[in-house]
Amino acid sequence: MKSVGQWLRVAAPVVAAAIFVVITSRALPAKVASHFGRDGAANGYMWRHTYVYFMLAFVVLLPLFFSFVANAVAHVPVAMINIPNRDYWLAPERRGLVVDSLRRQMQIFSAMLVVFLCFVHWEVVRANQSMPATLDNRRFMLGLGLFMAALIVWIVSLRRQFRLPAA
Repeated sequence: MKSVGQWLRVAAPVVAAAIFVVITSRALPAKVASHFGRDGAANGYMWRHTYVYFMLAFVVLLPLFFSFVANAVAHVPVAMINIPNRDYWLAPERRGLVVDSLRRQMQIFSAMLVVFLCFVHWEVVRANQSMPATLDNRRFMLGLGLFMAALIVWIVSLRRQFRLPAA
């Protein structure tokens, strides 16, 4: 049952994101402005179906890749794993707990990434609704800043988790 819960924590956000991308992409024109300059003006285009496949690949495959990496930790040699105080945390008596913890951490990261990628997609959809297609750079930078802040909190939390316990 534990593996079903782990699978659902990865699959649910991925499925929701894929549905979101497919449904909201209906509002896109046949030729989608998909890249924008510093001024927010479109400077790169894709056909809608190509853009949708591209976004689906990101919102589905990236989280699944990180899930695969987290699960692989249980099967790779200790020397190939780079965490603080590796020898202590990956000792045989603690390795199972650490692997479970890394899985949870990667599920959190994957969910954050999915939310950010959906935000980016939504901003592309919004940009394509204006003529000419223009990205709201202030809004985009705010979203990027929030994602980066969440990422920093996640990294600090992960590093703190692998400090040596007080003697």
